[in-house]
Formats: sequence, structure tokens, C-alpha cells
Amino acid sequence: MSSPNSAYPDTPEAQDKPKRQEWPLWEVFIRGQHGMSHRHVGSLHAADEEMAIKNARDVYTRRNEGVSIWVVEARHIAASSPSDKGPLYEPSESKVYRHPTFFDIPDEVGAM
Repeated sequence: MSSPNSAYPDTPEAQDKPKRQEWPLWEVFIRGQHGMSHRHVGSLHAADEEMAIKNARDVYTRRNEGVSIWVVEARHIAASSPSDKGPLYEPSESKVYRHPTFFDIPDEVGAM
């Protein structure tokens, strides 16, 4: 049985206990049955990638809506800031050839 002071973090007894290590955060991406790309569906905590995939399967594909699961430890994701939008995307404004209006795509190609 624990002592009555164990719930209070300021007591010497509570400070002597080792801190619990929290599992890393994983971002989950699912590829749907009718899609070609993975979509971010949420986050979860897991000890490793195998556990993250199994937990993602249980949490995010309960109705068999996915055919593939990707998990990425959140600390490995680098992201731009919305405040950097102008300088980050400005160079693409001068590259009009990148816009799809310059290409004719045959109807037989379907979804790209």
C-alpha cells in the first residue's frame, strides 16, 4: 500500500521516486482502400514502431477502411511555419511552367 503522501509531488518521498518515462509521440498516416496517398489521421503514444502500427490499426482502422499504415515518430518531422509562407513559396511564382495548365493530359491517364 502506498503512503498517503505519495500523490503529492512536493513531498520528499515522491521526489525520491524515479520519474516515469513517457512513450514517444507517433504521427499516424493511413492509405484508404480507394486512394493512392496516405492521409494524416492522428497521433498516439507507443514504445516503438511495431507497437505504434498495431495501436494505429486498432484505433484508426476499426472498420477496415485502410490498406496501409505509416507511423512516424513526431520528433523526426520538420515543418515550416505559417509565418514563413511568403518567403518560402515566393520563388515558385516565377516558375509558371510548373502549373498544370501547360500540360495536356490524355483522358486515358485517369487520376494522377
